[in-house]
Amino acid sequence: MKFDAGEFFKTYEALAQKADEAFLRIKQAYPQEVVCEPGCTDCCFALFDLTLIEAMYLNHQFNANFSGQERSTLLEKANEADRKIYKRKRDAYRRRQKGEDETLIVEEMAKERIRCPLLNESDRCDLYPYRPIACRIYGAPLSIGGQGRTCGKTGFQAGVQYTTINMDAIHDQLMRISGEMVKAMGSRHVKMADVLVPVSMALITDYNEEYLGIASAGGDSEQE
Repeated sequence: MKFDAGEFFKTYEALAQKADEAFLRIKQAYPQEVVCEPGCTDCCFALFDLTLIEAMYLNHQFNANFSGQERSTLLEKANEADRKIYKRKRDAYRRRQKGEDETLIVEEMAKERIRCPLLNESDRCDLYPYRPIACRIYGAPLSIGGQGRTCGKTGFQAGVQYTTINMDAIHDQLMRISGEMVKAMGSRHVKMADVLVPVSMALITDYNEEYLGIASAGGDSEQE
């Protein structure tokens, strides 16, 4: 059985469009504070994870848009970035196991800088039309876990109230879509929707039937 995620991709695309619209409203309301422009790559070095629907969508677009040597080169870059991210996350985990302050660890992780494999030599995103929502709203004031956050390059001032984008609400919707997709595919990996991965891992993962947990017991998905 080959799972068709098209319906869920459309739902995700609608949510991404709403995120674009929210960012545009804020940019129009605060033209001096939002300094995002072509060539600014600050968000392309930030560490963040994708929900399942985002990861599968990005993977789908990557496979649809790249082939041959170009695809191989991007996969090499993704593998390199993924090794670096793994090392950072492993170190953070060990520090938590030692009892270090988790808030401090999270804050330090937020300052880590690793180049996104999709950022090309011209400082442009190779999958810009299909970029994750976090990339789409980066540069606007965000509410994350009840705390306000902004890009350090913006003109937004600490202590001043601005219209914000509720990232927690967006994350909840992404998790809901992911959960509904896992249920629809009948995966035996019932907790798969809870797994978050970086862009690098989303690119190098083969989201086939076996990985998604919907292959037959004998491994022959065509006989289901």
